[in-house]
Amino acid sequence: MIRTIAFDVGETLVRDDRYWASWADWLDAPRHTVSALVGAVVARGQDNADALRLIRPGIDLAEEYRAREDAGRGEHLDETDLYGDVRPALGLLREHGIRVVVAGNQTARVGELLRGLDLPADLIATSGEWGVAKPDSAFFARLVAEAGGLAEETLYVGDHPQNDTFPAARAGLRTAHVRRGPWGHLWADDPDLVVTADYRIDSLLDLAAVIEG
Repeated sequence: MIRTIAFDVGETLVRDDRYWASWADWLDAPRHTVSALVGAVVARGQDNADALRLIRPGIDLAEEYRAREDAGRGEHLDETDLYGDVRPALGLLREHGIRVVVAGNQTARVGELLRGLDLPADLIATSGEWGVAKPDSAFFARLVAEAGGLAEETLYVGDHPQNDTFPAARAGLRTAHVRRGPWGHLWADDPDLVVTADYRIDSLLDLAAVIEG
């Protein structure tokens, strides 16, 4: 039985358009260049932040985050960043008695912004707040502990196989891969993903059928 459903953030709950556009503007680089480089480095198995290191070799990302905040150009999230199915899907899950958790690889500031959106979730946390990030197994252990359940009763939903589906499965969680965003589409039919993911969905509303079934 699934008692907890946990969600990745980027390209699962929120679009990353604003995030990468803001970095492009900060680094005075064309937005298309940044977007294309992000796609290229991730497709090569690298961290998406490596795109910024290609544009500005030697960049200190922590320092740049601070500089952006000081300049009033820090991270931002509002209702327009959410995918349209997020609120109805999360609300429906809670109506079914499912514990809803939001936990992804984001900064502590994004954790604050997400909680400020008043999403229908029981817990919202980020890797920046926990001090451990996906795909580290300790991230998923922390998630299960914070949710107060068992790994086998927890379903992790994400778009990125290497950061979400595969490590969550190795940690003993059940998994759902959502086909959206660049990574969700790129790896949707990957043979390893097909055999690893317990569920493959096109919308978060599809989770209703999962818990009812």
